[in-house]
Amino acid sequence: MFKSIGIASALIVSLFLTAPFAMAEESPAFVARNDVIHANLEQYEEALTAQAREQSRNQQASTYNPQAENAKHT
Repeated sequence: MFKSIGIASALIVSLFLTAPFAMAEESPAFVARNDVIHANLEQYEEALTAQAREQSRNQQASTYNPQAENAKHT
């Protein structure tokens, strides 16, 4: 019986501790903060994509061309 009372009281305490987080998700400040985080993440992803494209272009431009190499030696 004491064990079940301990479990029930732990459950109630945990509900009281998590309640502010549940309410925070609905607050305008929380929504605004999430919007800023998502905007920054999108900018970061776009920057990474642009960097990968640039590296791909540079790699394609500097690839070994055996025909050009043969032309130099003939």
